Amino acid sequence: MRARAVLAVERDTGGRCVVRELRSESPLSLVPRRGVAGALDTGVTVHLVGSATTPLAGDDVELDVRVGPGAALVLTGVAAAVALPGAGRASTLTVRVELDDGACLQYLPEPTVVTSRADHRTLLHATLHPTARLRAREVLVGGRSGEPSGRYAGTTRVVERARPAPGTTSDRVLLHQTQELGDAGLTASSAYLGGRRVLATEVLVWGDDSADGAVGDDWSLTSLRGRGSLATAVGHDAVGAQRALAEAVAAHPGWTSTVLAGAERARPAPPPHAAADESGRRW
Repeated sequence: MRARAVLAVERDTGGRCVVRELRSESPLSLVPRRGVAGALDTGVTVHLVGSATTPLAGDDVELDVRVGPGAALVLTGVAAAVALPGAGRASTLTVRVELDDGACLQYLPEPTVVTSRADHRTLLHATLHPTARLRAREVLVGGRSGEPSGRYAGTTRVVERARPAPGTTSDRVLLHQTQELGDAGLTASSAYLGGRRVLATEVLVWGDDSADGAVGDDWSLTSLRGRGSLATAVGHDAVGAQRALAEAVAAHPGWTSTVLAGAERARPAPPPHAAADESGRRW
């Protein structure tokens, strides 16, 4: 099955973020949040919904996302994806992202389960303006309970667009990495995932980075060259890996400051009240 989907979000003249273009094609449906919850969003939230069994061997799915100047988008999943085998062909998912001046994107799909005999390939290619912010998560589960992992290879490439300044000739690569599951040579190594079956990562190009990074029992936070950080976690199951990943993300100063600022804005104002001093005068 071949599918092409497009999503474009912009900030209108009133300062509100709106969906300017949305094109879905089975098996990938894009569903904006609506109703009261959607009305309260300062940005735009769009759900990734599988409208058919996918990824299945031979599937070729592409998604192009553009976030305009000053706009904010949360692109999130609603259920885990289960990569299934087929007639000896690989399934592919390609996500291309363009973030303009001051744009923000949180790309938070649900976990991908790579079943035995599956062969799945993914590419996330994000191009950022120097003032844009990106948060992109990936959680990989090597096989269903009791089965070995199939083959998986996923590449993440994050590029910062060159600043319009004299002497600037090319974009700057912030991150380029490929992760694999199901390779017999890797699986045979005792160092491979530390004996775990779930690998979770999150790229944070979001404000200040920690100069020295941070580390925990099952997670690490590493600063990238240039700007941005990479959080990595492992676990015996998806719940444990995502919990460890959340600890790694919480150690990122840029993201933590954003969360604290949001909590402060959401805190209700104290109710008006009158107080009296010892003389009984009210103020």
